[in-house]
Amino acid sequence: MTDGRSWEGNWKVRIHERLQERGFESLTAFAESRPAVPFVDLAEELGKDDVAGIQVLRGLLAEAERSKKVTRFVRDVFVRHFAYSLPNGWPAVMDDPSRFLLAKAIAYWATDTPDTYEERINQARAVLRANPPPPGWRPLGPDDELLLTLLPDEKA
Repeated sequence: MTDGRSWEGNWKVRIHERLQERGFESLTAFAESRPAVPFVDLAEELGKDDVAGIQVLRGLLAEAERSKKVTRFVRDVFVRHFAYSLPNGWPAVMDDPSRFLLAKAIAYWATDTPDTYEERINQARAVLRANPPPPGWRPLGPDDELLLTLLPDEKA
């Protein structure tokens, strides 16, 4: 967790320099090498005291927009928030604590994705409620089979 220094100076340049030091050409390449790792953990790896998870998220969104892979980014955001909130996968029993953790993961997902995806996220949430995945299901990346059915890539 940062103490606020992450916003000092040019954080975009700082992240870019850290990526180069580690041999990555982009934040996307770095994140893809660490599938299902929560944003806060990615940020700590890039700079424990001066990089924040939201900065990693914003950088990934900017790269996704440039490469026209925003839907894949949206799935990736789900994976990372799900891994953070439910590291053991889909709950076997949907009791109050499990419902809360799932709701938290989905709320963070909805909050951290572009507004243009609101309806698609609401539809995906409804499908997950109506047809829950098996206990222990844990998407390991944005190309997870179930996630691809919920949020397929848009055809160009």
